[in-house]
Amino acid sequence: MAQMTTPAPCPLTCTVRDAARLSVAPMMDWTDRHCRGFHRLLSRRALLYTEMVTSAAIVHGDRARLLDHAAGEHPVALQLGGSDPAELREATRIAADWGYDEINLNVGCPSDRVQSGCFGAVLMKSPDLVAECVTAMAGASPVEVTVKCRIGVDDQDPAEVLPAFLARMQDAGVRRVTIHARKAWLQGLSPKENREVPPLDYPLVHAMKAAFPDLHLSINGGIATMEAVRDQLSHMDGVMVGRAAYHQPWDILGTADTLWGEAPRLSSPLQAAEAMREVVARYLAEGGRMHQITRHMLGLFHGRPGARGWKRTLSERGSSGTLADYDAALEAVRGGALAA
Repeated sequence: MAQMTTPAPCPLTCTVRDAARLSVAPMMDWTDRHCRGFHRLLSRRALLYTEMVTSAAIVHGDRARLLDHAAGEHPVALQLGGSDPAELREATRIAADWGYDEINLNVGCPSDRVQSGCFGAVLMKSPDLVAECVTAMAGASPVEVTVKCRIGVDDQDPAEVLPAFLARMQDAGVRRVTIHARKAWLQGLSPKENREVPPLDYPLVHAMKAAFPDLHLSINGGIATMEAVRDQLSHMDGVMVGRAAYHQPWDILGTADTLWGEAPRLSSPLQAAEAMREVVARYLAEGGRMHQITRHMLGLFHGRPGARGWKRTLSERGSSGTLADYDAALEAVRGGALAA
C-alpha cells in the first residue's frame, strides 16, 4: 500500500485557537486518519484530534505509523498520553517533525490501561507532575501545548480541585484547556460508564471561564446537537464534541462552519457520500480495505431516509468491499430518499 508522506508544518497553526471554537474529541479506535479525513470533508474549520498516542510508543515504536497524517487534515492536534516529563519531551520533539498544529496532554482518560501507566485521569491527583510534563513538552514543541482534563476524580471535590488544577496549569504556561464536565471514577466504572454515569456539572465549568478569563477554555461531555454547541459557546471559548460527532457526523459537522460565519462546505449528507466515493476508490486502488474508511461513515445519514440501507450495506460488505459495494450503499440511500 502506498505510504503516506510526512507533511510540512501547517500554515494554519496561528488559527488553531480559533479552530478550537468547535473540536472533535480524541477517541480511541475511532479518530484515526481515515475518520479525520472524512470529518475534514464535512468541515473546513473544526479542530480535529488524533487518537491518544502514548509517549512511550512514539519514542520506542513505529513513528511513521503512529504520526503520519495527510496535509488535508489540518488543523489537527496530536494527543499524547504519559506521565514522564523527559519521555513526553522526547515524544514531543519527535512529533514536531510531523507538523501537527497542537500537542495535547491527556489528563482525562479513565481506562484501566491508562491508569496502569500512571497517566490519563489519575493525573488529576498530581497537578505538580502535570505541570512538569507540560513545561517539558513546551520546551520541545514549536506549537502550543494544551491539556484535556476532568473536573476531578473519585472523592475529590471538583469545586476545589478544578480551579486549583487550572491555576497550576496557568502557572506552567498552559493557555488552553479542554474540560470534560464529569468526574472520573478510577475504580468501579468502565470507560463507557465514566462517559455516562458521573453527572455533568456544566455550571462549574462555566464558572471556571469567569474565574480564569485569560485561559481559553473548551467544554466537553454530553453535548450532542448544534443547538447545544451554540448554547455552550455563550459561556465558553470552545466546545469539544465526541460521540455525537462520530455517530451523527452530518448533524454536528455538516453545518459546523456556520459557527465561523461561513457557508457549509457541502449541501447534504448525500453530497458528502458522493464526494467520499473518490476517496474510497483511491484507497482501494492502493490496496486498502473499504471498511477502514466506511466504518467511520455509518452514521452519516442518521435519522434520514435511506439510513438503514446505507448502514446495512456498508456493514455487511465493507470488510471485503469493492467500489461496486460502495455504489450499492449510495443507491440504497437514494432509494430510501425517493421512497420517503
